[in-house]
Amino acid sequence: MNLPQPHAQYDALLAHPDALLVVRKPSAPPRPSPGQPGTASDYVQATPEIFVALCAQPDAPGWRAVAFNGHVDLGTGIRTSLAQIVAEELDVPLAQLDMVLGHTNAAPNQGPTIASASIQISAVPLRRAAAQAREHLLMLAAAHWNVARDALRVRDGVIGFIQDADPRTLHYGDLLRGRHARLDLAAPDQDVRLKPAQDYRIVGQGVARVDIPAKATGELSFVHDVRMPGMRHGRVIRPPHPGRDAGDFIGQCLIDVDRDSVAHLPGQVQVVVQGDFVGVVADREEQAIAAMRALKVRWKPVPPAPDLRDLARAIRTQPARARTLIDDDGFEAACAGAAQRLERTYVWPYQMHASIGPSCAVADFRDGRLTVWAGTQNPHMLRTDLDRLVKLGEDRIDIVRLEAAGCYGRNCADDVCADAALLSMAVAAPVRVQLTREQEHQWEPKGTGQLMDVTAALDAQGGLLAYDFGVRYPSNDAPLLALLLTGGVSGEPRTLEMGDRTAAPPYRYPHRRIVCHDMPPIMRASWLRGVSALPNSFAHDCMIDELAHAAGADPVDYRTRHLDDRRAIELIEATAARAGWRRSTPGTRGQPAADGLLHGRGVAYARYVHSKFPGFGAAWAAWVIDLCVHPDSGRIRIDRVVVGQDTGMVVNPAGVRHQIHGNVNQTLSRSLLEKVSFNDAGVASREWGGYPIIGFKDLPPIDVLLIPRQDEPPMGAGESASVPGPAAIANALFDATGRRFYEAPFTPDAVRAVLNA
Repeated sequence: MNLPQPHAQYDALLAHPDALLVVRKPSAPPRPSPGQPGTASDYVQATPEIFVALCAQPDAPGWRAVAFNGHVDLGTGIRTSLAQIVAEELDVPLAQLDMVLGHTNAAPNQGPTIASASIQISAVPLRRAAAQAREHLLMLAAAHWNVARDALRVRDGVIGFIQDADPRTLHYGDLLRGRHARLDLAAPDQDVRLKPAQDYRIVGQGVARVDIPAKATGELSFVHDVRMPGMRHGRVIRPPHPGRDAGDFIGQCLIDVDRDSVAHLPGQVQVVVQGDFVGVVADREEQAIAAMRALKVRWKPVPPAPDLRDLARAIRTQPARARTLIDDDGFEAACAGAAQRLERTYVWPYQMHASIGPSCAVADFRDGRLTVWAGTQNPHMLRTDLDRLVKLGEDRIDIVRLEAAGCYGRNCADDVCADAALLSMAVAAPVRVQLTREQEHQWEPKGTGQLMDVTAALDAQGGLLAYDFGVRYPSNDAPLLALLLTGGVSGEPRTLEMGDRTAAPPYRYPHRRIVCHDMPPIMRASWLRGVSALPNSFAHDCMIDELAHAAGADPVDYRTRHLDDRRAIELIEATAARAGWRRSTPGTRGQPAADGLLHGRGVAYARYVHSKFPGFGAAWAAWVIDLCVHPDSGRIRIDRVVVGQDTGMVVNPAGVRHQIHGNVNQTLSRSLLEKVSFNDAGVASREWGGYPIIGFKDLPPIDVLLIPRQDEPPMGAGESASVPGPAAIANALFDATGRRFYEAPFTPDAVRAVLNA
């Protein structure tokens, strides 16, 4: 198997005699802001970081381009979109460009792939680097012909004259031969001559994804498929506190391991024990599985897990530190003089990433270096964490990033890399580790349960007056399990400030009080798609819908009347028009229609605002959803979803549509079905029967409306469409049943409970 060798490619570019490189001087990565996720590192690599490279080649067309980005493609197609951006600025055919993503010793360190920021943020230096390279080559051509740069133009890597009367041309390879040039990446405040949007030929087009052919033909694409000479297979045995990573018992539970219990098994079984980390290695995968099942391990009793049957109560009683984000003057007086006042509590459950394939990694420790083939979302941060575990030095650790099963934040992709690293170093051979379904379900850092307390007040005319919002978000960034189990880090949980994503409502309340109650995790939890923004928007847009009803106003009109954001107003109106919204036309409101079903329609809007408050916004999104409810069974059928999104400049319309479809499918599943179960040990959801996800037969028609704004900067599209979804469903349920729903998921049992209350 030809495994990718990104570091060799990188070294070859640095030494290439006929190349133009746009590079950034190496420096230590920025330290995480207080209260924000991340691992501090002082590591500075010895060589410059390459963003764009062009090299002369002897074969046609005589040159090739390579671009590097520190973010990774999680199956969303950003490899294609980033390639479109670079190809557009370089003015080269996509077929002549290779895109390298995420490899630690090749791609620049641009932080973790989170918050839909790959196109919005990390693509900016890539675009500027490509423009610098193009302008440098144009200047070389101008000097060669002794003409002004503005007399020239470039098309598909061939430079010629704007005036067609002059037939002279040079392709990029002609200008690269015989010289090795390096340009420093321009500083953000330095002018770079970018191509005008009206001249784009590649950006804005529905280009076919560059990763699909290899996947369709079975070439190496996924980390699960990595094979190498001498590779052995490992499995891990986890302690008896599934999904719990905090407490003084963490790393202190193992009594002993009976190595003789697997000595008779075939496959040269080796047992590896470090603290509470226990693993087995064998020659073949089925042998490792058999050894995992047969190994006799004795554990100390562990304290019972927190009681999460009443999730709202469990979160509310968790110790917390209040952090005020907004406290407008006159708030109390405004509430005291309100004509109407509503107090509500919204609850969001613990949920899984529910990756279809369990996490996998391959590690190879040899000659003092550790190479890990990983499906991580955060390659550079993982390298730092692995160094904390194995203490080799970051310069001796390579993360080669390959795609994996769906990852929507922090699942077990990093944990299994650490498992593989420990086992490879212990047995002095390459080791492949794949988790079991049970281990993935129980140990992946969950999307946390969340509690939102909301008080809203109206004036005598039904206008918005005051809004009091408190959010409780028990989560952090889930340290590597191997670090915790080996005692590399303490089991004392740390508290992050992550509940403030979209904590401020988008609507115009004259008086606001917004408070985050920061708290450590109750169960092992980290970020999941939408982070705290999705539950926060669930509360915001369910409340605005209830206020519109209290004011006797149409839900669409009421929203747009209380928004100052022109793009938000235009998006909501366009989405409502696309859905055929009929103003002030209610659904069945609890009275079955002629078919015996309850029918309703709901609307919701949100802009995903991420990072530490006040943060910055990604794309704008709005939903209109049609559904029906069987009044006896409580079963919900989604009939249609119309999703509008304003992503600013759309790099690849097909890619954005695919992103939105994925967001809608997952959000429907999370809103209608998904909820982690717990018992005295910890996580009780161990397989798909205990954690169902939506099936193809339950997916509705999805109509995507993209607002054309090619003259605006591109915004993050990866998560935004998910954020309004739960509120849209809850609002449609009210329209169908006449009852409000304050807690997800809206399972048949939950619907019946509300209808029968």
